Formats: sequence, C-alpha cells, structure tokens
Amino acid sequence: MAARARLSRRIGAAAIAAAAGGGILLYGPTFSANDRGEAGAHISAIRQRIADPNVVVPSRATQASALIGANSANPLDVLVIGGGATGTGVALDAVTRGLRVGLVEREDFASGTSSRSTKLIHGGVRYLEKAVFNLDYGQLKLVFHALEERKQVIENAPHLCHALACMTPCFDWFEVVYYWAGLKMYDLVAGRHLLHLSRYYSAQESSELFPTLARNGKGRNLKGTVVYFDGQMNDSRLNVGVACTAAVAGAAVLNHAEVVAFLRDEDGKRIIGARIRDNLSGKEFDTYAKVIVNAAGPFCDSVRKMVDKEARSMICPSSGVHVVLPDYYSPEGMALIVPKTKDGRVVFMLPWLGRTVAGTTDSNTDITLLPEPHEDEIQFILDAISDYLNVKVRRTDVLSAWSGIRPLAMDPSAKNTESISRDHVVYEDYPGLVTITGGKWTTYRSMAEDAVNAAIKSGKLSPTRKCITQDLRILGGDGWDPSSFTVLAQQYVRMKKTFSGKVVPGVMDTAVAKHLSHAYGTMAERVAAIAQNEHLGKRLAHGYPYLEAEVAYCARHEYCESAVDFIARRSRLAFLDTDAAGRALPRIIEILAAEHNWDKSRKNQELEKGKGFLETFKSSKNAQFHDGKHK
Repeated sequence: MAARARLSRRIGAAAIAAAAGGGILLYGPTFSANDRGEAGAHISAIRQRIADPNVVVPSRATQASALIGANSANPLDVLVIGGGATGTGVALDAVTRGLRVGLVEREDFASGTSSRSTKLIHGGVRYLEKAVFNLDYGQLKLVFHALEERKQVIENAPHLCHALACMTPCFDWFEVVYYWAGLKMYDLVAGRHLLHLSRYYSAQESSELFPTLARNGKGRNLKGTVVYFDGQMNDSRLNVGVACTAAVAGAAVLNHAEVVAFLRDEDGKRIIGARIRDNLSGKEFDTYAKVIVNAAGPFCDSVRKMVDKEARSMICPSSGVHVVLPDYYSPEGMALIVPKTKDGRVVFMLPWLGRTVAGTTDSNTDITLLPEPHEDEIQFILDAISDYLNVKVRRTDVLSAWSGIRPLAMDPSAKNTESISRDHVVYEDYPGLVTITGGKWTTYRSMAEDAVNAAIKSGKLSPTRKCITQDLRILGGDGWDPSSFTVLAQQYVRMKKTFSGKVVPGVMDTAVAKHLSHAYGTMAERVAAIAQNEHLGKRLAHGYPYLEAEVAYCARHEYCESAVDFIARRSRLAFLDTDAAGRALPRIIEILAAEHNWDKSRKNQELEKGKGFLETFKSSKNAQFHDGKHK
C-alpha cells in the first residue's frame, strides 16, 4: 500500500506539472548523512578522480596483479564474473561504496549482449499498455522505474547518450487517438524525468520530418503520426566507460580472463574464490573473495552449474536481429517505430552514428558465444520496413547485420515457468554466489545496486558509504557539453603519414571532432593529441570519422587487447559497415602490434580472427564497395 501511495503521489505531481503547461522541475541530487564527514571526503575524492580528464587508468598488468594478490588471508570483498553492463555496473557500485572489488570477463567488456542492443534507453511503452489493459500494477512499477533510470543514464553519460524522437505512424483515426492518449500517459508517468513532451503531427508535417515515410500504399492512407521521446546510446562505449570508471575508482577489472573453477571453504559449504585463466597469457591463478557476483548474462546458468550441476535454469534466452542500412533510410534525429506489424512484432528504424539501424523484437534462440542472424530474419526486417517506406528496400543496401541474446530471467525458486520476467532477478542459490540476471540496459545501474545490496548481506560486508552511482558521471562525462567538439576543431590538426612516408597536416574537421567528443567526452583531447603529435591522424575507413589515433589510445587507456575489441566495441565499425571494418583491419592490427609488441604470428592470427568475426555479421553478403562503386 505504501508503494502504491508513493507511486500515486508521483503521478499526481506529474499531472500538476503537465497541467502547468508541461514545465518539468528537475531536482538536484539529495545527500544522505553518509555523504558528510569522512565518508563525504572519500566520495569527493572519488568524484574528482573520475572527473579528471588526465586521469590514468591502471594497466592490465596492474589489474592482474591485484587479483593475484587477493589471497585467503586478504580476500576481495566482491569478485564479479561478467564484464557486460550489469557486471561493470556492479563493480562500479561496489568500489564506490568503499569495498575491495575485482571483475573478470571471459572475452571483452560488452562482448556479448551489451554491445548488441537496440541502442535505446527506454521506459517500455508496451509494458505501460499491458499495465493499463491488464490493470497490472507490477508492470506500471517497471515502467515508472525504467523512466527514472532512463533519465539518470543520460545524465551520467551525456557524451554517449541523448534523447531521440520516435515517430509512430497512424493509418486510421482510431490509431491517432489511441497512440496519442497512450503516449501522453507515458509522458505523465515519466513526470519530472520526462525528456520532451509527445505530440501529434499531420500527414504533411510527418512527411516533412521523415521524407522516406510512405503516405499511402496497400489500401492505407497515413492520417498522421505521434512523436514521443526515449533515449539512445552508444552501448559498448558506455559499457567500456563504466568498466574504466570502476578501474579508476579502485576496482581490479580484467578482460580476457575466465573463471575455470570455484574455490570452497574447508567444509565445502561456501564459495570463497575462483580459479582464473588469463586467456591472453594462458596462465592460471586463484583469487579469493568474500562474495562472488555472477553477472554473466546469458551464460549465468553455466556459471551456476559449475557449482551445482543440478541447478535449475534461470535463463530463457531470446534473440533480437538488427540490420544497418545507409543514412538516407531515416532522417537524423528521428526514429520510426511501428508497435505492431502484420505478425504482431515491433519494427523500428533508428538513426545511429550516421547510419540507420532496423530491427524486430525478440524470438526464442539457443545460447551461443557468437550468435548469427539468419537470412530469413534479415529479409523479414527488410520486408516489414518496406511496408512503411517510399524507398525501395534492397538486401544489397545492408551494411551489417547482427543478433544479440537477451537473458530473460526466471525465478528458480518459482513453482512454474510462467515466472519469466522482463524485470531482473537477484538470487543466491549457493552460499557465497549471488546471481543477477534479466532486466535491460536502461536499468543496469539499479540492477547493480540490488546485486551489491545482496552481496553485502551474503558476505556480511561493511561498506563505508551508501550507493552513490545514481548521480555519478562516468569517465569523460563530467564537464562535457555538446559544444566541446569546437575545442578539438580549433586547437588540433590531424598529422597524417602518406603512403610514401611523408607527414602532412590535415584539418580536424567537424565530423571527426564531433565523433571524438561524443565517443570520449572530456578525454577526446588526449586522442586528438595522439593524432597530432604521433602522426596518427589518418581516418581508418573512407566515409567514417574513426582515426588511427583511437587505436593507440584504446590500447593504452581502455584495455583494447585485440583487433576485434577495437572494430566491435571501442569503435563501432563492425556494427556499422562490415566492408569498411574489413578494409581497416590490417592497419588496426599494425597499430595494435606496435602498442602490444605482437610478433608476425600474432598479427596473422588477429587478421584471421577479425575476418571470422565479421562473417558472423554476414559480411560476405552485405554491401561492398569497389573503386568507389556500391556492389
């Protein structure tokens, strides 16, 4: 009842705000008693360190040494398994509470689900619809919470996240009224966390805003559209940013490191550590911790079954396929979202990093390390969006295609399988091993908070302060604003080596300056300095703003250990254009080899791995360019 009352008060406040003309009152951060005195001084020191644009992220060797040094006599408080959004969020939350934290990730940060998302930070319009029609208070709470977290994610990483206008086409007047009313309710529930008010546009206005939107066809005439706002992000760069922020705050984070076994106490009743294999060196070592948090996403069941082979599954995997198309399919700053296609699925087209992402909702799948989209799924997306466009949709326009596995959660203590949830589940089915799974990108921060709370309870830990991540900006976010790119454009040049070896200056053009500013925030000047002072100012791929300097910077400061780490997660070339990524691979490997002292054998290995990885994005069937011509 108390929770219902709180929600009612919040919705009431939102209604008052809307009635007052849509003005939204944003409150500053609140401070608890824990923020004062000695704890407050520690928090201030952490914030200053994270905000420092010259801060140095500890090296990978330093992080490995810290994990090796966590022995039975001096264990970590928390060891996190999994370097996705939730895992790195747990590490950041725990370390900023004053706990001693380690994290290991088998592949790379964001190498799984967290880099293969829809790129939306959303409250869940469809969940609101279910809440209203089913009178489901649980769904309403999910929406309200997600909308609150949506605003926090955008504010904590302003360089990587922004509000995005989403257009919903209406082909009869009932749809106009239905979607307008529903999206006004979405605004209302958001309350003071509202991004922008939704509104109706006529068919003519809609065509001007979205030129490729079809106004008629198949016996239907467009009556208008309703435009609402959600958030959009660069998902893997946000994930890497959270990992690096945790490292700066004091967590020992190690990618390409795998848990191969668990360590138990003398009675065999509690997990007290893990055997770790460094997949780069092949060496193994033991790390001890008072509590282990399993945040392995789709693979969390395989981690649990390392402890108990009979453990009941928590994961119901579903996959979502996405394709990337040229920019002309959608205008900059405006998405198209169709809530219900002829087979009941949602179809969307989103502008993203200068291209267009199109996709569907989830479907059942098997769990694999590198999921691949099927050609029939790609074709379904192309057919579905063609119903709403006045431009011919061709398979040869597809620049990249990928599939991501979403770990929908089931409560293993439930009596039936109807417990599949869109919310997250925190569960400790073996002493010392806390599992967090489910949820979505939008709520990663609060999921991490819940997991750390459970870990504190399990390990009887003594944090020195409460959770502070609600208003903690990640590396590069503090002091950044949308005009920051002008400093790069005015003060730096791109020094480039020609094929003959001569060094020539190049302009730090607006496209490159904006890209660096948004990708690295206040750290962008460090990348620009490398481009200028180390003659690494050349673009890696024609038509894309990625620079050679970024490869060197990511190798030094963002734990970029392989070519795939760069083309998939530090930059987004693999997701944007497989042909461009393949052409850039040799130069990327050359720079990484210089940074990491690779020999010829390792360079050849990286090239083969890179090509194999791109093939899982359907590279051989995607758009390719030869001699400047699209083939």
